[in-house]
Amino acid sequence: MFSGIVAAVGTVRAVKPARGGVRLVVDAGKLGLKDVAAGDSIAVDGVCLTVVARKGRTFEVDVSRATLACTTGFAGGHRVNLEKAMRLSDRLGGHLVSGHVDGVGRVARTRPAGANRVLAVAAPRALAKYIARKGSIAVNGVSLTVNEVAGAEFEVNLIPHTLAASNLGRLRAGDKVNLEVDMLARYVERLTQ
Repeated sequence: MFSGIVAAVGTVRAVKPARGGVRLVVDAGKLGLKDVAAGDSIAVDGVCLTVVARKGRTFEVDVSRATLACTTGFAGGHRVNLEKAMRLSDRLGGHLVSGHVDGVGRVARTRPAGANRVLAVAAPRALAKYIARKGSIAVNGVSLTVNEVAGAEFEVNLIPHTLAASNLGRLRAGDKVNLEVDMLARYVERLTQ
């Protein structure tokens, strides 16, 4: 489990073929790795991945074909948001994020709003029913509050800290993003069926 509060922005240094998918070598940027060992989980652009090796400032993770089919952002040189898995004693500063990406959205537009930036994202139609005004959503692993919803498109407000501490400040119209809807919405739907 994660909180959606990005700890650092890293860089995908290499993408190597691996059985069943690819292996990523990720430069951890400012993410502390002293307490990270093989078997630990790190969210990479919102995707929960298992560390299989660590060397210096880098760690390696395997990404399955199934995960590659429903995510984006794992090309060499791509800047990725990083967050270590939560401990039960950690504060929940964002919302509960599982790291199980629901689909890929596309940035429809961005616009300034004072020192902030409004990000409009077109979500896959199948996810639209889970996105609610003032609800939570994770975009590239960042916990955000939905400001507006119109059909499958939603808007979030990015404050200066989020713009500086994540890769969301670099997004432009047409860019793809990993989306994870609020897990409570999925459980509510299941319970009402």
